Amino acid sequence: MLTKPLSILLVTLYLLLPQKHTTVYLIGDSTMANKQPNKFPETGWGMPFSNMFNADVTIDNRAMNGRSTKSFMNEKRWQPIVDALKEGDYVFIQFGHNDEKIDKPEVGTSIEVFKTNLIKYITETRAAKANPILLTPVNRWKFDSLGHFQDTHGAYPDAVREVAKTYNVPLIDMYQKSKILMENIGAEASHKWFNQLEKGEHPNYPEGIKDNTHFNAMGAQQMADLAVEGLKELHIDLYKQLVNNK
Repeated sequence: MLTKPLSILLVTLYLLLPQKHTTVYLIGDSTMANKQPNKFPETGWGMPFSNMFNADVTIDNRAMNGRSTKSFMNEKRWQPIVDALKEGDYVFIQFGHNDEKIDKPEVGTSIEVFKTNLIKYITETRAAKANPILLTPVNRWKFDSLGHFQDTHGAYPDAVREVAKTYNVPLIDMYQKSKILMENIGAEASHKWFNQLEKGEHPNYPEGIKDNTHFNAMGAQQMADLAVEGLKELHIDLYKQLVNNK
């Protein structure tokens, strides 16, 4: 049995030791990104996601509006993350919305280039002994007149799934999860998750806005909840660091 002074000493030494801290980097596009106040109520799902972990985890959201797998690297946004990665960190990788824009060469990529870029993110993350997690792109709001969901992402979600399977990378299928959720709640109700404003309704958008890509705070929270659901399904340690991990 330890004496009381020795017990106190051991506890003190434990408290003085640096505790393991995990950084989760989010890289992707506008659907995930932090937003400036002049863009509200537009909200990236990475914003509520950042508040869902305990103090042992820092969410570093580097996602940016308009970025693709290509432009994120070309603009030197990826290398600083590589340089900062430490063992045990995570990188959540969610692209597709802008890679699809092949008519815009600064961002658009073919499917093969898209996969090559994803593989680069994976291999460089693993080289730093950190953990890559792939995410398929979340869905835009698009339903036909009969209320049937309409795809807008083409082959890009399948490309993410293929890379995840080939390279044994954990996958959160945000495409499938958001599709099912929007279908279940219906076209009209799910439309309320997007940045839809009438003229004069919000000072940031005096003429109103009809945006079927970007979420408002309610929609971003729904997507963040889906990402958390995906973490639970993966059975990885990071899930244990959520404030509510029941």
